[in-house]
Parts: sequence; C-alpha cells; structure tokens
Amino acid sequence: MTRIKTDICVIGGGSGGLSVASGAVQMGARVVLIEGHKMGGDCLNYGCVPSKALLAQAKTVKARGTAPVPADFTRAMEHVASTIARIAPHDSVERFEGLGVQVIQGFARFTGPDTVEVDGTTISARRFVVATGSTAFVPPIPGLESVPYMTNETLFQQKECPGHLLIIGAGPIGLEMAQAHRRLGARVTVIEGAKALGRDDPDAAALVLSALRSEGIEVIEDAQVEKVAGRAGAIEVQVKGGTIFTGTHLLVAVGRAPNTQRLELDKAGIRDDRSGIRVDARLRSSNRRVHAIGDVAGQGQFTHLAGYHAGVIIRSMLFGLPAKARTDHIPHVTYTDPELAQIGLTEGAARKEYGAGLTVCRVEYSQIDRALAEGRDEGFCKLMVVKGRPVGVTIVGAQAGELIAPYALAMANRLKLGAIAGTVIPYPTLAEIGKRAAGAYFSPKLFDNLTVRQVVRAVQKWLP
Repeated sequence: MTRIKTDICVIGGGSGGLSVASGAVQMGARVVLIEGHKMGGDCLNYGCVPSKALLAQAKTVKARGTAPVPADFTRAMEHVASTIARIAPHDSVERFEGLGVQVIQGFARFTGPDTVEVDGTTISARRFVVATGSTAFVPPIPGLESVPYMTNETLFQQKECPGHLLIIGAGPIGLEMAQAHRRLGARVTVIEGAKALGRDDPDAAALVLSALRSEGIEVIEDAQVEKVAGRAGAIEVQVKGGTIFTGTHLLVAVGRAPNTQRLELDKAGIRDDRSGIRVDARLRSSNRRVHAIGDVAGQGQFTHLAGYHAGVIIRSMLFGLPAKARTDHIPHVTYTDPELAQIGLTEGAARKEYGAGLTVCRVEYSQIDRALAEGRDEGFCKLMVVKGRPVGVTIVGAQAGELIAPYALAMANRLKLGAIAGTVIPYPTLAEIGKRAAGAYFSPKLFDNLTVRQVVRAVQKWLP
C-alpha cells in the first residue's frame, strides 16, 4: 500500500476545493487533492456554467422574435458543451499538477481521525478539507423509480427539445430551466408543493412568476406530488386531489443533498446530519483536523459561498488566524428573466427581527432613465436599513445579479449607507437604482426636516 504524508488534503475538486488547493500550494503548503469524478465539480459540469449557457442561448432565441425551431435547441446544447470545454482547462488535473498539487483521482474514505484511503493509497495530513459538494435530491415519490426522469446532472445530455417538459420543483433551478426550455420550443409545466420561490421576497417572486406565465409556462403551486407513472414520451404526475399532469419528459428539481455517503465520516469522528457536515463558525467539524466548506457544510449551496469558505479556512490553516465565516453578506441570484437577486434579509425577515427600527426604501425600475430607454422598466430595488446600515437588499429586474454587487461590497465590509449614496454612478446606467435606493433613505432626513430648513435659512442670511 502506498503512503503519502502532506500538510493539507483536500477531498473534492469542485469550486471550493480547487480554491483551497491552488491558494495553499502557491503559499508554500504541501497539498494533495482527491477527486472521484470530474474536476470542476457540479458547477462546471452540471450546474452554474451549463445552465447559464443554456439560458443565454434561449434569451437569444427569444430576442429574435420568431418561433423557435429544432435547430435552436441543438445549437444551444452545442454552446453548453463548448462553454464547459473552454472553462475546463482552468480546473483540470494538468493545471493543478502544474501548480504543484498532487492530484489523486478516486473516491476517498476516512480510515481514522487523520487518514484517508483512496484505492489502496493512504494519505495522512495535518489538516483535511472536505469539499465534496452536493447532488440532486431525488424524493421518494411512488413510481418515480420506474419512470425515466432527469436531474440537473443529466439534463444537459439532451439532443432534442422535449415536447412537453414537466418539472417538479419551482425553486431557482426549476424555474430557470423552465424558462430556457420554453424559449427553445418546449411546452413547460412546473409543479410545486408549496410556493414558487418560497424563500424569496413575495413581491419579487410574484413579478418573476408573472413574467414566466406570460411566456406560456404553467406554474402550479400548492400541488403536492403523490405519484408518478408512465414511460418515456408519456409521463404522468399526479398531485394531491387527483389532478394528473401529462408530458413527454420529467425534470426533478426539488433541492440538493450533501455528498457524504462514501466518506465514512464516523471513522474520523466527524458528525453530520441531513444538511451536511456540522461545522462551527471557523468551519471546523467535530474533528478539529477536518474542515468542511461549500455545499457539504450545510450553510448554503452557492459556488461563490464555497469560494468564500475557501478563503476563510486558508487564513486559519496556513496562518493560524482565528478566521470565522459569516452568512449575512452572501448574495444569491435566480437567473430567470427578469433576474431576482437577494442579499441579507428580505423585508419580511427584517421586519420580524428589527420591528420599528427598520426603514424600507423602494425604487422602481421605471424611475431609472436607462431602464426606460431600453424598455426594461419592470422591476424594483427594495432596501432594508437599520441605523444607517443596509441589512438586506432585494432587486428584481433586468441585470439584478449585476446590480446587487455594490451592496455585496457594502455589507461584506460593514459600510454605512452613505458610502453608496456618496458614490458617483455613470449616467445613464441601471446601476443608478442602487444609489437611488440609498438616497431615498436620506431624503426625508434632509428635505422633510424642520431643523435642516432653519439652519439653511440662518446660513443664507450671513452668506455674502
């Protein structure tokens, strides 16, 4: 049996694991990286990259203004494959070996508190990082096991556009893929057991759902799936109450589950639950030698969160600094058209936490000249403020994912709202909406304030 001794052993070659490996090795640590499937993980191969590539192609077809044709779907999937291929070298085994990382391809399992084994090779390390991500959760729906269905891991293998795509789950993945497939020519029915985009601001979610329905997407809410039946090309989904929806293809998009099955965590004294590995604020597991980051850490399922986690534990592992992870400044975006971006608390959550101490400022896209000029004036920015600091922002509308960035900067660095209000934004841009929202917080304090008026009058009397 081969034995390897190293400083840091990273398990998982997705976004978070690759960030740790590249950062640590370039700062002088000895690093072993273990990946059992594809380098780049879910984001590159089955998630963010292919889904956004497909959405981009679907948007192009929609903008053309004519009915989609079969060739559109073919070209879209070719673009997906091409995009993955262009990015893959950055995440490849060859690149990381070139950086000095020892890459082992295979599935790791813990054999003790400071050792893992991969296909006959034992690796002992001072610190371990579990970055194995998550996989599509498949619920125990009666009949599902005997019906052909897709998840995000198989969706992009399609060669022909579905005739009628049924989607179980109206979260971000379900709705993004609903819109992409509708624009590329499929009929689409989305079935949700609770509320579509139920974790988001209700006003913002309503605007997105209205847009999807206007494109012909059927979104059924409060419809708990009871069973599935049929065969390829003729699938039936029955919901509580007896209603049956029929279609040619089925996509299951009801959430994700952490990838911990193969790790044998108990042999290393690592506690976990349904959400993933249990970690403290420093992202350490119950075994202090082992950190967990990204999806498997159970704190959110975003590529950028995994990257942030990587930075936190690098400071801790390499420099011994007591770095802690925060969650209040992590944004997320649903990339439908219109987009829905959120950072911090929604209005409902903020009112519950701060009560009368909360100020909510809302600016409509229709108040922004660039939005009017481009005919993209549907949407709004909603800003939640407590004692001059932003505690949450919701933006729904064109390029919302880009427009949330200044508030991500502000909240990450605990800046006061004046930092955004005092920023000069080029005119005319959609980015003005964020500054307008900040200005809306200060306007009453300046323009509706008797004391301010009295001071101005007094100053005017002695100014030359």
